[in-house]
Amino acid sequence: MSSSSSAVLTCRAAVAWAPGAPLVIEEVQVSPPLPLEIRIKIVCSSLCRTDVTAWLSQAQPQIYPRIFGHEASGIVESVGEGVTEFKEGDHVLTLFTGECKRCKHCMSGKSNVCQELGLERQGVMHSDKQTRFSIRGRPVYHYCAVSSFSEYTVVHSGCAVKIIPEAPLEKICLLSCGAAAGLGAVWKVAEISVGSRVVVFGLGTVGLSVAQGAKLRGAAQIIGVDVNAEKREIAKAFGVTDFLNPNDHDQPIQQVINSITDGGADYAFECVGDTGIVTTALQSCCSGWGVTVTLGVPKEKPQVEAHHGLLLSGRTLKGSLFGGWKPKSDIPSLVDMYLRKEIEIDKLITHNVMLEDINKAFELMKEGKCLRCVIHMGQQQI
Repeated sequence: MSSSSSAVLTCRAAVAWAPGAPLVIEEVQVSPPLPLEIRIKIVCSSLCRTDVTAWLSQAQPQIYPRIFGHEASGIVESVGEGVTEFKEGDHVLTLFTGECKRCKHCMSGKSNVCQELGLERQGVMHSDKQTRFSIRGRPVYHYCAVSSFSEYTVVHSGCAVKIIPEAPLEKICLLSCGAAAGLGAVWKVAEISVGSRVVVFGLGTVGLSVAQGAKLRGAAQIIGVDVNAEKREIAKAFGVTDFLNPNDHDQPIQQVINSITDGGADYAFECVGDTGIVTTALQSCCSGWGVTVTLGVPKEKPQVEAHHGLLLSGRTLKGSLFGGWKPKSDIPSLVDMYLRKEIEIDKLITHNVMLEDINKAFELMKEGKCLRCVIHMGQQQI
């Protein structure tokens, strides 16, 4: 295999051929990077629940076959024309939402939703609307502008961020999505204050990162809500002071929360991917100033239904994409915090598998038996 940016290379990738069907390890051809693109040798990719949700969805069956994965770390293998910020050998994190640093949103200081490199939903590259993957001439489509369940991938240079080589790639990959999203929702989107009362719905990687962020910001009470009783102990390790399982209570959980918070929490975070829980979170906030932040990607029914009185009484509902972080500008500082042991990531990793066992990771996530499963590429060349 040549490392030249002009060469097509062949590698292994976990290809999804249909919604919900087991992924198949295939030999795929990966095109060289075009102008402003880079080709990355993926080292590790952790499985995010969003990957599972998209894989199970019947909404867009036409964008198969495709390669999922977006929360990843790797090493730049080659760069396309016009790329100046990366060179071969750089360590990087992939970014499912990019930062061009030129558009209205990037320049505003008020948004991290890049107009040029925002969420990609069509399974193709931003530049030419084509795919860089193929199998025997047949196009294989991208996912979230990353497609990291492959030994190599091509991304726009705005959809990767350079990190220092000292950062362990098998751990730090979580900062390219879930862990960063949870921390940012607390620090940048909600901007919670010291002494706050906080409730977190869903104690997966994102929810636990929310709890961690709230603890580090000085929250007085952090209530974690999850139907999985096994989350109780790990939740405490991330700062949860009160664990509530809705199945253990006769009253609706929002009433229980209102009771133990003297009228409602100051901040509520929906980390489940259930729009019904958004309403429950709003009802769990106090009137006057309660803020609800929704982070989860809905598994179904994207519409949020809430009585307008909840908002008229002074409550606020906010959305959070990637925790409000400007990905290229802000993520390196989180990597530094991890290396200084100021934030916890390692305990979020409950399983590690090789690429050939990726379906095991999907099953663990579907069954609720893991937080993050890190998939190691292994780099077995064909």
